[in-house]
Amino acid sequence: MTITIVGRKCSPRESFKARAEEKLQKVEKFFGPDATAKVTATVEKNAKIVEITLQKGGFIFRAQERSDDLEESLDVCVDSLIRQIRKNKTKLERRLREVSFDEVFAVPEPVEEEEYEVVRTKHITLKPQSVDEAILQMNMLGHSFYMFRNAETDGVNVVYKRRDGGYSVIEPDDMD
Repeated sequence: MTITIVGRKCSPRESFKARAEEKLQKVEKFFGPDATAKVTATVEKNAKIVEITLQKGGFIFRAQERSDDLEESLDVCVDSLIRQIRKNKTKLERRLREVSFDEVFAVPEPVEEEEYEVVRTKHITLKPQSVDEAILQMNMLGHSFYMFRNAETDGVNVVYKRRDGGYSVIEPDDMD
């Protein structure tokens, strides 16, 4: 597994990097050596945040944790990723028609499949808007996310409110 460790507003210590690589060995058994992991450590005024993003064959798993200690956040993130993988094993297995799930992810315990029920379908008209206008509209509606057509790029984007109070925009990549 290729592991990249970066720091935002900090420089992670060698002991943190070694611990991250050690903890991610638990996850590597699910993915194999050709997966990639990005660990981002952020230090804010009163919190230490660790975010881990794993990628393997088009599948992305992500976990983020905030606490008073980077190592504690790292431990919770790795545990969360393992739970995500086990929970979604049967759903992911259906999507991997060419290669069996056990060959790619080697998860030991099957988990009962959870059924999703769509209770409502909503149709919307996407008007060209700036990101600021979309955030304002989202806040006026009292939603945590809002889909809109970006006036600058003419692409369909989603803006959402983050747990830390900030906002993010999701922009799809062109699939050329």
